Amino acid sequence: MADKDFKIGFIGLGVMGYPMAGHLHRAGLDVLAWNRSPERATAWASEYNGRASSDLNDLTDCNLIISCIGKDDDLLSVFSGKEGLLARLPEGAIVVDHTTASATVARQLAQEAEHLGKSFLDAPISGGQQGAENGQLTIMCGGDNATFDRVKPVLAHYGRAVTLMGPSGAGQLTKMCNQIAIGGLLQALSESIHFAETSGLDVHQVIDVISKGAAQSWQMENRGHTMADGRFDFGFAVELMRKDLRICLEQARELGASLPVTAQVDQYYADVEALGGRRWDTSSLIQRLRALHPED
Repeated sequence: MADKDFKIGFIGLGVMGYPMAGHLHRAGLDVLAWNRSPERATAWASEYNGRASSDLNDLTDCNLIISCIGKDDDLLSVFSGKEGLLARLPEGAIVVDHTTASATVARQLAQEAEHLGKSFLDAPISGGQQGAENGQLTIMCGGDNATFDRVKPVLAHYGRAVTLMGPSGAGQLTKMCNQIAIGGLLQALSESIHFAETSGLDVHQVIDVISKGAAQSWQMENRGHTMADGRFDFGFAVELMRKDLRICLEQARELGASLPVTAQVDQYYADVEALGGRRWDTSSLIQRLRALHPED
């Protein structure tokens, strides 16, 4: 099946889903968008000259649903049960979910879909708002090979790397690895910049120099200078990162894995929230250090 053979329902037009759905529409695919807040869907339809609906029932004849919503409970309320979309989509329909959620709910929905003669892929994303806008996301998928192969050309319209990681839940587990790594990197980068500041060095010069060596990372190159300048309006919010880290820590407890740094970083983000940074982006960890040492 070619990507243009799909009738796509796109659910969730947040900072990530809005441009993702836009990439599909601009590629000439048949897209009907829906958002819980209807004014967001109206704005999307106006900007992209696309189709949007205020009624989720209008998506029930789609054979591909792509979702990018909030958390486990949101997924279950939209897809599960007799009134959920899975039960009302046509036989053979596919759901691709980009939400960062638990592996448990991904497996539950995959089992429910299979029982109904449909398919469900967990496909969380990484790359932030910039990656979504540029169509350069990393997409890590969990599910069966045949379904993945059918939808990969669709996902490639906004994903630069689209990879099947294993069976249902594997995509979510991989996203947990991603968030664990990012949290630790951002705390280390915050401490590095804070150390440079308190040492009296030219912080921007330090970032330029060490980003050319072994300390280099995406976070340093894309967020180091903005962290130094105290700018934290670059997409993925602290409150969302805390949601993701809670998922990581809960999964670690189930697996018997040890995540001491992740647990500590989660508490540091709680401190950032207490500073009023709930909607600051995740690089704002440095503000906690500045608040602890205001004289520096």
